[in-house]
Amino acid sequence: MGPGDLRQALAALTPGTDARLLIGHETFDDAGIFRLSDDLALVQTVDFFAPIVDDPYDFGQVAAANALSDVYAMGGEPLTALSIVGFPTGKLPLEVLSQILRGAQDKVHEAGASLVGGHTVTDDEVKFGLSVTGRVHPDRILSNANARVGDRLVLTKPIGTGLVATAVKRGSATAGHEAVMVASMKRLNRLASEAAQPCGARCATDITGFGLLGHAAHIARASAVTLRLDVAAVPVLPGAREAWAAGLRTGGAERNDAFLDADVHWGSVTAEQRALLVDPQTSGGLLVAVPADRVADYLSRVEGGVIVGDVFPRGEHLITLTG
Repeated sequence: MGPGDLRQALAALTPGTDARLLIGHETFDDAGIFRLSDDLALVQTVDFFAPIVDDPYDFGQVAAANALSDVYAMGGEPLTALSIVGFPTGKLPLEVLSQILRGAQDKVHEAGASLVGGHTVTDDEVKFGLSVTGRVHPDRILSNANARVGDRLVLTKPIGTGLVATAVKRGSATAGHEAVMVASMKRLNRLASEAAQPCGARCATDITGFGLLGHAAHIARASAVTLRLDVAAVPVLPGAREAWAAGLRTGGAERNDAFLDADVHWGSVTAEQRALLVDPQTSGGLLVAVPADRVADYLSRVEGGVIVGDVFPRGEHLITLTG
């Protein structure tokens, strides 16, 4: 489902009226937040998908890291997770499912949370993910709506998982490119989230299916600002450019591109750069808006963080591309 389809579907819903609902679907944030007390709120999210890698243990780890990332994007701490499974019983050995679940459990434990149960249905293909519950102090929430003019934008993982994964499925990716992609997708966004608050950040999102530009547009729209991105500064996974040059494309990227076309001032970006910026990601990094005078401190705390842009007053477009 593309961002336009999701926005149209959610338009039929009325905003929540419970004052304890601090964040619902209106700002297209990564999770919902519900206040329990003055100093405690629940963070709730769910995400699942078909395998993006062949190894079932790795798939469980990637799917878990992807779901946990929604809690981190809100500044939260994951507490519990429930598994969501679609499995072709009788077509694949149950050991495959066991390995997926073991991978997920190990990643959930790495996050300091507990896998407490789940639900399984028979399906024609494997699908797996988690529903995650976390906690956050109501005054320490990271939200799409909190970017401020003058903030610098930091991206904490390279983009390109959609293109590299497609190359892996076609058998054209090198083992090295696949290994780097899998390692990136399995890495938790925990440190990137925990470093945000001490450095004065109040806005973050994780980069997943709508691509870097799609999720950046959510920030720009919710915060009523324009984001200026330096395309040359955006880190890219090895093998992603090679996959694009070989003619590999994804339907998700095409939908993202079409939805964003009028909201982005594309400048002089190349076709390759444009494809990478709309490439659907799985378990991507956080895009964090950090006060300019604290960005060096933030980068010193975060593995792989790169400054990729800045926040400006709202202009004609949600996003302006340079470089």
